[in-house]
Amino acid sequence: MYPSETPTEVARFPRERDRFVWKDQYTYYLLILPAVAYIVILSFYPAALAVYKSFFSPHGVLGLSNYQSVVSQGLGTSIVDTVIVSLGALAIQFFHALGIAVVLTKKFAGKAAFSTIMILPFGVATVVSAFIFSTIFSAVGGFANSFLRLLGLHAVNWYYSRFSEMGVVMFSDSWKNTPLVALIMLSGLSSLSPTIQEAALIDGAGPARRFWHVILPNVKSTLAIAMMIRGVSEFNIFALPLVLIGYHPILLTTLVYQNYNLYSPTIYYAYAAAVILLIFILAFASVILVMGGVRQYEAQ
Repeated sequence: MYPSETPTEVARFPRERDRFVWKDQYTYYLLILPAVAYIVILSFYPAALAVYKSFFSPHGVLGLSNYQSVVSQGLGTSIVDTVIVSLGALAIQFFHALGIAVVLTKKFAGKAAFSTIMILPFGVATVVSAFIFSTIFSAVGGFANSFLRLLGLHAVNWYYSRFSEMGVVMFSDSWKNTPLVALIMLSGLSSLSPTIQEAALIDGAGPARRFWHVILPNVKSTLAIAMMIRGVSEFNIFALPLVLIGYHPILLTTLVYQNYNLYSPTIYYAYAAAVILLIFILAFASVILVMGGVRQYEAQ
């Protein structure tokens, strides 16, 4: 019985009341049911199927032979490379996006034009941006080396070592995806009450202290959302490194792709590599959820 209802009204209109209660409790679930079904069918089920098949050999023998095979293919190196590229690109995007978001919270001439230019890279297709940066960092005739020569400096072989190649991938990926992170951070910074910063300023807190002790704790949940979205995508990065550096250094995604062939036994190796990649994604997501959990406010 609702607080505004009397026992007489409940007795007179039982069916109507039950109908409203049903609508209150289940309408929301019915609205999200299509989205849940979409995720389960196209995400959870394929992931569970890959985990299941990763433990079976092409001959149907249960065991860890697939995982042993991917270890012999350089699994350890691909894990290290994937972690370096993912966390490195994420760090670049985080600091650049934070700077852009802070700038966009201010009022200045040309803000609309700056916002438009800032968002443009996000609309460029991944393969297109990969070809753009392959041209920029080309050892012969590349724009980066042409600019260095213009300054009187020596040309650089941007693909000289494994780490320099990963640096090219991180920089190229950050150019495309920083705008998305900046928009998410901007939404969090825009929701921050100006009175909080004004109170800290009155208390004598400088810019650095206001940022670390006032701004950052209050937008922690928004930053966690940005890191979650981009972090999962970074671990799944594929097209960009495939165009820029090929299979060397090999990442977990390119290792999966290298083994994936419907008409070859190596497809089971691809399942094993995909499961290992899934484990790293779940571990990363768990860390972000713990570190950037929503703050709990207790009633005064």
